[in-house]
Amino acid sequence: MYQPLADSIRPSSFDDVVGQEHLIGENGILRRVVQSGKIPNMIFYGPSGVGKTTLAQIIASQTNRKLYKLNATTASTSDIKSIIGELDTLLAPEGVLLYLDEIQYFNKKQQQSLLEFIESGKITLIASTTENPYFYVYNAILSRSTVFEFKPVTQEDVQKAVRRAFSICARTMKTKISIEEGVCAHIAQACGGDVRKSINAVELLSAASMGEDGTVFVTLEDAKLITQKSSAKYDRDGDSHYDILSAFHKSLRGSDPDAAVHYLARLLAGGDIASACRRMLCAVSEDVGLAYPQAAFIVKACCDSALQLGLPEARLPLTQAALLIATAPKSNSVVCAIDSAMADVTSGNYGDIPVHLKDAHYGGAQKLGHGLTYKYPHNFPGNYVKQQYLPDQLKDTVYYEPGTNKSETQAKDYWDKLKGN
Repeated sequence: MYQPLADSIRPSSFDDVVGQEHLIGENGILRRVVQSGKIPNMIFYGPSGVGKTTLAQIIASQTNRKLYKLNATTASTSDIKSIIGELDTLLAPEGVLLYLDEIQYFNKKQQQSLLEFIESGKITLIASTTENPYFYVYNAILSRSTVFEFKPVTQEDVQKAVRRAFSICARTMKTKISIEEGVCAHIAQACGGDVRKSINAVELLSAASMGEDGTVFVTLEDAKLITQKSSAKYDRDGDSHYDILSAFHKSLRGSDPDAAVHYLARLLAGGDIASACRRMLCAVSEDVGLAYPQAAFIVKACCDSALQLGLPEARLPLTQAALLIATAPKSNSVVCAIDSAMADVTSGNYGDIPVHLKDAHYGGAQKLGHGLTYKYPHNFPGNYVKQQYLPDQLKDTVYYEPGTNKSETQAKDYWDKLKGN
């Protein structure tokens, strides 16, 4: 039966695993936990191909636990029951270690079926997920587990795995594999920190590069063809989507045009024009606002153009918008003003509208006194006259604080002078 190279060469000790130094390095916290012999219930959270399954197998081996593996995308409650049925038998005298891959696909009832047994210690759960466990794993499981976050493997570490894979392929095929310069580096870069994907690329290249005389020469051109699509982490419904959007918005707000364009490129690589537009339309009011009010019109025009053009041309107006926001003067006075006002409204801190502001365009309004003392500003010098607009209980409240940028400072000076402040 065929076994993928990535599975057949899976490391059997912590020292052979590439990456995750913060967890399994010489003084890594997970390594120390395993060495103590007291294995808690754990949740491994991180992208695909970074060693979650490998570490679960190593932990089972080093603690002499019987390992069961289930994938939540295909497993059912009956699969859990069959494992529970082996507890306290000769098949699992010390309890079992259950590796549950993609736990986010188990519903609440399925996850709860494990609670009794992980509390008693008869089942030690290692669950893995590529999604944020604090969003997708139920609190009852979370409260009984320790979350370990796995990081994407660096290109340098992936290159080590690639060279090791080529070496094992050579032994398996009983031939010498010659590799053109730059092949290992390209595979490591193109596979985006996914060790499994990089090893799969090695296996395909080794098989496809054998000549008639039995020798293997792997060219950079072939490597580029095999890995022509980068595995940049992007899922419109997953964590990476929101992480990229968060980084994009914060780069715009932080006035870093290079970072803004980088994260925009990652959105566009996933074909996600709509999210890029939505984020910039928000940022231009939230973070630029009155410091450069005209920016809102320009960004809106750029987003409309992008949606009309479609990719790849859409990248141009979107980049224009991103660079404009990133390099524009900043003010958050808009969001601060509306957030303060919303806080009062939602908490019930508002009063009756002043009677002189109430609608007076109907019969009987005068009998109620509505609008009788209203002063029309355009009848006064400078089109301004002092009168109360907020309800009585909020009459001295200040929601809008002008920013220190040139635009708002000039507006403030104008009104201070007109109002005689």
